[in-house]
Amino acid sequence: MSLAIVNARASVGIGAPPVTVEVHLTNGLPGLAIVGLPEAAVRESKDRVRGALLSSRFDYPARRITVNLAPADLPKDGGRFDLPIAIGILAASGQLPAEPLANLEFVGELALSGALRPVRGALAASLAARDSERAIVVAEENGAEAAFVPGAQVHAAGHLLAVTAHLAGRAPLEPVTSARPTRCTTSTPDLVDVRGQAHARRALEVAAAGGHSLLFVGPPGSGKSMLASRLPSILPPLEGEELLEVAAIASVSESAWRPGQQVGRPFRAPHHSASSSALVGGGSLPRPGEVSRAHRGVLFLDELPEFERRVLEVLREPLESGCVTIARAARSETFPARFQLVAAMNPCPCGYLGESRCNCPEEAVRRYRARISGPLLDRIDLQVEVPPVEQAALFAVEADGESSDAVASRVAQARVRQSDRQGRLNCELDGAGLKSACELATEGQQLLGEAMQRLGLSARSLHRVLRVARTVADLAGEERLEHAHLAEALGYRGFERAAG
Repeated sequence: MSLAIVNARASVGIGAPPVTVEVHLTNGLPGLAIVGLPEAAVRESKDRVRGALLSSRFDYPARRITVNLAPADLPKDGGRFDLPIAIGILAASGQLPAEPLANLEFVGELALSGALRPVRGALAASLAARDSERAIVVAEENGAEAAFVPGAQVHAAGHLLAVTAHLAGRAPLEPVTSARPTRCTTSTPDLVDVRGQAHARRALEVAAAGGHSLLFVGPPGSGKSMLASRLPSILPPLEGEELLEVAAIASVSESAWRPGQQVGRPFRAPHHSASSSALVGGGSLPRPGEVSRAHRGVLFLDELPEFERRVLEVLREPLESGCVTIARAARSETFPARFQLVAAMNPCPCGYLGESRCNCPEEAVRRYRARISGPLLDRIDLQVEVPPVEQAALFAVEADGESSDAVASRVAQARVRQSDRQGRLNCELDGAGLKSACELATEGQQLLGEAMQRLGLSARSLHRVLRVARTVADLAGEERLEHAHLAEALGYRGFERAAG
């Protein structure tokens, strides 16, 4: 009787729980059985492993082979267990030494030729292996991704033979050096391209400084999408744990993820035909949706009223909590979703409300705006009207606005003030944090009281006005909230007044 134990990693959500691959060889009818709640792709690995071993000139044991994937109650899916199963068979049959296996973890899919193929979630597996103080062996295509984790010991191989030579000590695999880029490999549009729209540009700066959600309302061609696409260019680059969080989500979401893609903030812009599962995630084995793929970045919803209302309603919880939980009968997974919502819409169905060419009846305008529920609108901090661009600004030889670098400098300074004062962005302030950071004088309290009565603001809207006012003060370098800061914040609730 022979037994070999190999360390591997499953892929659950954005995590990588440990899986112990136990390979047991006994006398009996030749065959291979895999137990431990394997999905179809894992059960099919017996044919891939057999073909890879024979193609690599190894002896395939003519014995009864039992592979146990522990823990037994954790579902396993994908081809990521091919490599550890093959290594276990070779070790159990005496074709490889078992001693080096204790300090290694293996993740990879095998081709019938023995070549190693990449899998999703290599970054999460590398992070978990580092925390377990083990090195990890992955396919060459996953090498840079796995080495993205600081302090991880990563070995990348292109073929099963290279892995076995490493374990036998004949040709050790060189460790993959960290491939952490310092600059984003893709260029982002610059804010200097936007002509006119001083009010909308200012709202974009306030939103970036405090992490606030933003709604642009204006006719077609006024620059709403153009403004939204330039928000990432004025946000500070990802660093530290935030960078790892975003990279881990991208790693399990994209089959061809590269480390250089995730230095800049994510910018996700799903089509208005997207389903609720596409937005928040789902599936029998839950995967992240658009709100999680936009974590620490921007989720842009163009033509907001064209989304189905029930689809938009799923945004309410993640906008408040910064996470989303996908519950299924067998399991539930929680994904981070601290995204910045930017939405755009027309003021009426034809888009030209208030102009002579608009023939939309009042009832049609009301129905169009009613597609966005009050509770969702309540959670959008800045609601800004974007008028048509003036001809003088449109045909000007030189741009009349600042570049993204100039605005990003002020945004970064404002975020530093927030971090020093409260350790988080203003958009994340709770009741106690608001009371501490937004102390109001009598004049300010009177202004907010009058605004609640005139505009019909809810308590949630009032808190969001205070958060925006705190950000306006941070951009001005002021410690106390003044009347002007509150007035500007209230001015960003224009759509509520128009809708009312």
